Amino acid sequence: MRIVLVLVGAAVVYQVAVIVTVTLGWRNRRAPHRRDPGSLGLWFETVRIPTAAARTLHGWWIPSGAVAAPCLILVHGWGRNAERMLPYVEMLHPAGYDLLAFDARHHGSSDGDGYASMPKFSEDIRAAVDYVAGRRGDDTRVGVLGLSIGGSAAIHAAAHDPRIVAVATVGAFSDASDARATVGPYWWVLAPGLPLAFWLFERRIGLRFRDISPENLIAGARARFLLIHGAEDTVIPVAHAQRLAAAAGASARAWIIPGRGHSDPHLESGMVTTLAAFFGETLGARPTYTAAMRRKQ
Repeated sequence: MRIVLVLVGAAVVYQVAVIVTVTLGWRNRRAPHRRDPGSLGLWFETVRIPTAAARTLHGWWIPSGAVAAPCLILVHGWGRNAERMLPYVEMLHPAGYDLLAFDARHHGSSDGDGYASMPKFSEDIRAAVDYVAGRRGDDTRVGVLGLSIGGSAAIHAAAHDPRIVAVATVGAFSDASDARATVGPYWWVLAPGLPLAFWLFERRIGLRFRDISPENLIAGARARFLLIHGAEDTVIPVAHAQRLAAAAGASARAWIIPGRGHSDPHLESGMVTTLAAFFGETLGARPTYTAAMRRKQ
């Protein structure tokens, strides 16, 4: 009997440790901005964007200067902020796009709201679309470029907002319940205790993982998708991009980049022309290639 009690006690301690580890791991640390679009020599406006729960988001509005230019919303990944999108600002601004980069709730200079989650990222993306619509006053059709969880949230947002007609993702996950993608490289240590930890988190956000997983939503979106993924990604396995592409069917194209990981696909030769061509086709605008863009190839 004593051995049984010891084993039960050890199991309880282990389960509690898993729940605490996952909870703490999903508390993102705020990273302050060190640079802004001015560091690229670009004019920009710092804006506050109303979002859900009466919170506001910090953002940068970076206009192209062209009349009726297509608009792209840029979404960072977990624990980062809008500064992470500056390499993409540098790529896409010369192509003639109005750009809006923002900090998701609990990130950068945006408001907090209890905890961060992919559904909240998605709400913030849709709030950014509302902001663009209010600012421009036109029949808003936008594109979204999202990194990691920002890409997964962009798929979720597109499934709920038909104004999002084009989504490019970099390192997005397909399944929110896949511990390899949401817990980290040592997920296997926590694996026995993860079902209960995930169930508790589902109750916390009020949604089941299968109902918010991009793989289950992408086919219902009206948008077209460009799914970019590093073949050597050790954070989000490349199989996630392949699963998203299979679920989306003809509306998606996957670009698997050999030798790239989770955080460096933007360094790939051809990234700028691939993104500009995709958004040009989907948003009905022809990209304008400048000398600055050609130098990045």
